[in-house]
Amino acid sequence: MLRIANLRVSLDNDTALAKLAAKRLKLPPQAVLEVVLVRKALDARRKTNINFVYTLDVRVAAAEGQVLSRLRGDKDVARTEGYIPPPLSPGNRVLEDQPVIVGLGPAGLLAAFTLARHGYRPLVLERGRDVDRRIRDIARFWQTGSLDEVSNVQFGEGGAGTFSDGKLTTRVNHPGMGEVLDLLVAAGAPPEIKYSYKPHIGTDNLRQVVKNIRKQIIALGGQVEFEAQVTGLVIKERQLQELVVNGRRIPCTVALFGIGHSARDTYAMLNQCGVAMEAKPFAIGVRIEHPQQMIDQAQYGSAAGHPRLPAADYALVHHARQTGRTAYSFCMCPGGLVVAAASAPGQVVTNGMSNYGRSSKIANSALVVNVVPEDFGGGILGGIEFQRRYEALAYQSGGCNYSAPVQTVGDFLGGKQGGSAFLTQPTYQPGFTAADLGQCLPDFVTATLREALPEFGRKIRGFDDNGAVMTGVETRTSAPVRIVRTGDFVSLNTGGFYPIGEGAGYAGGIMSAALDGLNAARAVIQQYKV
Repeated sequence: MLRIANLRVSLDNDTALAKLAAKRLKLPPQAVLEVVLVRKALDARRKTNINFVYTLDVRVAAAEGQVLSRLRGDKDVARTEGYIPPPLSPGNRVLEDQPVIVGLGPAGLLAAFTLARHGYRPLVLERGRDVDRRIRDIARFWQTGSLDEVSNVQFGEGGAGTFSDGKLTTRVNHPGMGEVLDLLVAAGAPPEIKYSYKPHIGTDNLRQVVKNIRKQIIALGGQVEFEAQVTGLVIKERQLQELVVNGRRIPCTVALFGIGHSARDTYAMLNQCGVAMEAKPFAIGVRIEHPQQMIDQAQYGSAAGHPRLPAADYALVHHARQTGRTAYSFCMCPGGLVVAAASAPGQVVTNGMSNYGRSSKIANSALVVNVVPEDFGGGILGGIEFQRRYEALAYQSGGCNYSAPVQTVGDFLGGKQGGSAFLTQPTYQPGFTAADLGQCLPDFVTATLREALPEFGRKIRGFDDNGAVMTGVETRTSAPVRIVRTGDFVSLNTGGFYPIGEGAGYAGGIMSAALDGLNAARAVIQQYKV
């Protein structure tokens, strides 16, 4: 096939892609036999000339060599071959015990599916509940403030990403991405995630997708157990031998641990067992909300509201002049909500979420500042205690009932509190309390955000509006710990133990975690046979 890159199409041009491809290749329309949409991006840098930018794979009736010869020198037209996954041959070592996947988030799901598809019949252990019960448990928490430590935004089928925007944007450029996207679409995700430049599933779709993948794992011979928490490891001569699960011992010589970034008790257990770990950087801050229409107008200009334009997003970064700290937007959710994401008593944690339609009319994003190990003493588990401290302060500032502390940007910048002239009503449930966010954030975070907000206002008009509302605290941006592993995905000092995904410190979102799980499973297959 021929690949056309950088095909720019104006916002109001509704010509069929086949005709556009024919014109680009200087062929009659009937010579284009097939068009595959590879990538669709939006270029809104020039607000008076917004374009879609396509990458197309085109099968033509004419000889490809003749077409390329006629377009010689055109760097945006070339021959392309479809991706063929590399062959996967089982290793020589016999896997005597059933491989175990710990955690049913993106990394665990893809690891389990990959192993099941190749006949390894994995056992999946998830400390939380299935997604249907999880939906009910979380809804009750948001409505009443009754937290379930087993089933919440952090723990349960699908992981934390199930109650998020379902964004699949990643900086990872790996040919296996297509394999992951194909699986998600087959499980019910919107087909456009395969070509969208900024794909997202939406939490409403993602809940069904993860359930469908779980059903496929079982159909392929795998087993899935919920409310099954690993509380101990048996390690002999630097080799994993058994897992302790709800008091029972399971023989296990290969386990892939996709525990997520909030399994603090599991981190402590692994540290006690001597598994190699290290502290790593993360970030903390707040959530900020604006009218989606304001963000649309700032990003699209007079084209805002056009039916072909999605709800606009943004990415903002500010480097503090004196301290070198960085403030940045994170996990931006167009048309979404700020949600309660605590996983333990006495903590307030925020996150962002949106449905596929992104229709809430509210834009929200985390505004966070980098935290390095030196900020908490550098101990392996010091970052966890650092997070807990500020989550507890947010709980107290909110009234000790899981209400969140909120503050307007005007009050935050002016050193005041109590203002309620909100630009948009705070969306966090079960409730909110006007407070001083500086009381539940480190001083360096408060100072950096105060410096950054006016700068962000110069980049996006109205961003630092006095009435914009900020909700605290956002602490679970990434894992505060890395479980150290080799290039073969196995633990540095514990044979058979494979740390995977975001909780292991090797991924930063749904897509990168899923790829990490897939690649780790392939590494297991290349090492072992059944």
